[in-house]
Amino acid sequence: MSTATRKSPLTDWTLVVPVVALVALVFSWGRDLPSGVVALVALCLGGAVLAAVHHAEVVAHRVGEPFGSLVLAVAVTVIEVALIVTLMADGGPKTASLARDTVFAAVMITCNGIVGLSLLVGALRTRVAVFNAEGSGAALATVATLAVLSLVLPTFTTSKPGPEFSTAQLAFAAVASLSLYGVFIAVQTVRHRDYFLPVDTGAGRSRPAGAASPSEAATAMASASALASASALASASASAGGGAGREAPAPVDEDHAEPPSVRDALISLGLLLVALVAVVGDAKAVSPTIESGVESAGLPNAVVGVIIALLVLAPETLAAVRAARRDRVQTSLNLAYGSAIASIGLTIPAIALASIWLSGPLLLGLGPIHMVLLALTIVVSALTIVPGRATLLQAGVHLVLLAAYLFLAVSP
Repeated sequence: MSTATRKSPLTDWTLVVPVVALVALVFSWGRDLPSGVVALVALCLGGAVLAAVHHAEVVAHRVGEPFGSLVLAVAVTVIEVALIVTLMADGGPKTASLARDTVFAAVMITCNGIVGLSLLVGALRTRVAVFNAEGSGAALATVATLAVLSLVLPTFTTSKPGPEFSTAQLAFAAVASLSLYGVFIAVQTVRHRDYFLPVDTGAGRSRPAGAASPSEAATAMASASALASASALASASASAGGGAGREAPAPVDEDHAEPPSVRDALISLGLLLVALVAVVGDAKAVSPTIESGVESAGLPNAVVGVIIALLVLAPETLAAVRAARRDRVQTSLNLAYGSAIASIGLTIPAIALASIWLSGPLLLGLGPIHMVLLALTIVVSALTIVPGRATLLQAGVHLVLLAAYLFLAVSP
């Protein structure tokens, strides 16, 4: 049988690299590293990123969408939160805005960078990238609400001077963020899971500009199933007469590959966590070199948060691009918006809890330039998502927005 000769999705390098990266983390943690060792840790960091993407895809193939993208988004965000809290505890007053800078960088990178790259790859492959507007629109609305509540309102509240919440306001923002994140997860995985599944692009390319909703598709499939059942009866009678030894082809997954075994999936899940710990830990190990480089170059301190977010989100970026190459743009959007939602929905409660023992101010409010970029990102994203289809133009607009954010981070 094919199951006896099925190749394991676990390859040698994906087993070894996460462990090597974790060993590099152990030996580099809390030490002043020379430039040669920093380069070696950075190499381990890159390998851990590739290994994390591979193991996330193995787990995703086993559990299916949208659970697969959810696993990677939550795992990366939980470790990102731990990294932010650790840096804030060790960094003193200069890290008062680190949480804001890193979370906002994550929002801009996911909503413009990951979305833009995914749409670019999807549009280059099929001319028009097709996705589910209902699910992506709901995720975008959640991102916009969380971002405004957590990153915009602190600039305008008057209970405390400066762009920060009072204790009561921070507690409310934490509870609201965590509650909204929980509701989104319930909708994505239980009540409306079909809104977050990849669209059948074989039918999607021939649809008119308004992509069919799941209910419309269900109606169409119901009428088509009557014809299918009739033809199935005819083929069954035909095979009974002369084709008894030949089986009718069964529907297969889009990847045309058998899902990995439970054992392989569990091993990949464990190695995924190891790789993500190594990614974030190695990023922290090289962060002093990054900070000194930023200082010596005369760049704003916010650039450190941008670099950390780029490093931490590298696994999700690669996974999203690879999904788009397989014509699964909805999976890419699940990763992008899911990461943004998890970044805010988990970071704000964690920071609120950590503020009990962290000394110094906690600056969360955005400045005018970043508020303009956030508003433009929300408007452009809504216009991209509503049709359920996107071309190279939408991809280019999002990538230009990311470029503007990165440029203004370096030259505000």
